[in-house]
Amino acid sequence: MAGTRIVKFGLPRSRRIKQSGDFVRARAEGRRLVCGCLIANLRPRAAGAASRLGVVTSKKIGGAVLRSRARRLLRESFRLHQQDLPRPLDVVLIARPSIKGKKLAQVEGDFLRAMSQARSGLGEP
Repeated sequence: MAGTRIVKFGLPRSRRIKQSGDFVRARAEGRRLVCGCLIANLRPRAAGAASRLGVVTSKKIGGAVLRSRARRLLRESFRLHQQDLPRPLDVVLIARPSIKGKKLAQVEGDFLRAMSQARSGLGEP
């Protein structure tokens, strides 16, 4: 397969938001979108930076198993579509209780709807 280019859609730890101050900044300075089973807080980053993801799951979702599954679904949705973001962003996804029982395709659909809503407000037509 000469000439084909493989694009990796990894999500290393360096692309995750870990500091509480970054979560607070994304919420305070970013744009908030509610879409289905998630809430997205989007904060633009500098032009050369990479997009980062933070995930929040509260006990309202359920026990540890349900919260972990919700985090995995949200991370995977971001991982698959991080290249489609209009510009480098800090993305904080908050799982809503309605995420219980949803499949990846449904969560991914909610994520894509939120990103399409965000395009107009983040500088892309």
